Amino acid sequence: MTRAGLVLIALVLSARTTAAQLPVDTQRCRVQILFVGDSGRSVNSGQEYYAGGGVRLKCLGQNITMASDSVVAYGSGDVDFIGHMRYRDTTLAVDADRVTYRKSGERWEARGNVVSRSITTGSTIRGPALDYLRRVGGVRDTFEVLATGRPRVEYFARDSAGRKPEPYVIVADRLHALGEDRVWGGGRVTIDRSDLAARADSLRLDTGAGNDGTLIGRPVFRGLGTDSFSVSGSRIDFRLQGRDVRAVLASDRAHAVRGEWDLVADRISMAVQHQKVEQMFAWGGTAQPTAKGTRHEVRGDSLAFDTPNQRLSEVRIFGAGWVGGEVDSATRYRDWMAGDTVIATFAQRDSAGKARSALGAVHALHQARSFHVAPSTRSGKPPSLSYARGDSITVTMTRSGKEGVERVDVRGHADGVQMEPGTAPTASAGLPGGRAGAGTGAGASQRGTPR
Repeated sequence: MTRAGLVLIALVLSARTTAAQLPVDTQRCRVQILFVGDSGRSVNSGQEYYAGGGVRLKCLGQNITMASDSVVAYGSGDVDFIGHMRYRDTTLAVDADRVTYRKSGERWEARGNVVSRSITTGSTIRGPALDYLRRVGGVRDTFEVLATGRPRVEYFARDSAGRKPEPYVIVADRLHALGEDRVWGGGRVTIDRSDLAARADSLRLDTGAGNDGTLIGRPVFRGLGTDSFSVSGSRIDFRLQGRDVRAVLASDRAHAVRGEWDLVADRISMAVQHQKVEQMFAWGGTAQPTAKGTRHEVRGDSLAFDTPNQRLSEVRIFGAGWVGGEVDSATRYRDWMAGDTVIATFAQRDSAGKARSALGAVHALHQARSFHVAPSTRSGKPPSLSYARGDSITVTMTRSGKEGVERVDVRGHADGVQMEPGTAPTASAGLPGGRAGAGTGAGASQRGTPR
């Protein structure tokens, strides 16, 4: 190659900045040809340059190298790298069928079988099209990557200990990465790892200072493992600590399924520790939160579930609280309690050699009401029904054997009604309500028959 050819390429691609004022690897690229395998020639009065047979190049004075089968340089400063293009700098390594360098924005446009890899974290992007916008003084202070054509990303979060943790596998119609820590995805987004799986129309993920993420557009977030759960809504926000998910918040028509509980509310939040759900919260707005389990149902303006070590220990219901048991298949009645605040505590009981959470006691406070069904001991006879009201009511469940009521304590302005077998209304008459009966005294206690 002639000296004139080298000078021409340097002039075509030279940056119009003062290089001495910038860190070496943030200067604009001034391409230097290192090797031409076949031939190089200038055309169009020296405004274009062609080289083939295998070409190796670098950015003058920087740790940036390029190699391709052939090169076309234009008078505008743009360069086409054609065939088996390999780009390397201190931030990113890119392989592609072809790459175009856009001088004006210091932009590298890779097309065809693109594979990029972060030098720092090892994160990789594979797809048909990727644009790499280098960090350049006076242009941008953080590098960016734009990928289209449904790229697949193996995204490694930074690890302060220098370890290489399991990556997030992200697939989306389009992707935007800003630096090493922030990623946005749009269009049929999926994000997978051994402990989680998420789906949405769009994704925001920050594994740096923010340590959080957002899913929007029919999002579904699933926690995997021994304590699995599923959350959906119009929007899901999640918080991270290192690689672990610590909190999940679903907003607007939220729905969560965890263990035996199916929860619906305007907003649902989960607190997670060591990949296990420790607490669940639900809030209403347009609709009252409702949670249905295999043996109980709860409703209220807001709900709180404590589930340490994957065991339900307490449910708190605030504002128009209500908790009900199973509907009896024969009578179609169910036991229930209501109050401004209702607290249900659970204990671990043995069931066929397996521990399960069984209801231990229910406390209703402020305008408390309770309804209890005691099946008749005589075949074919209707059950007895007990309805009580008071400032507070506590129902204590039996501690062994079949789950049932052991004691009911009503305190403060207590009244109620007891309907014995033969006098109870039919199921179609509905549950008792209103002032069905009156009692005397400031408090009362009664024992109920186990269900």
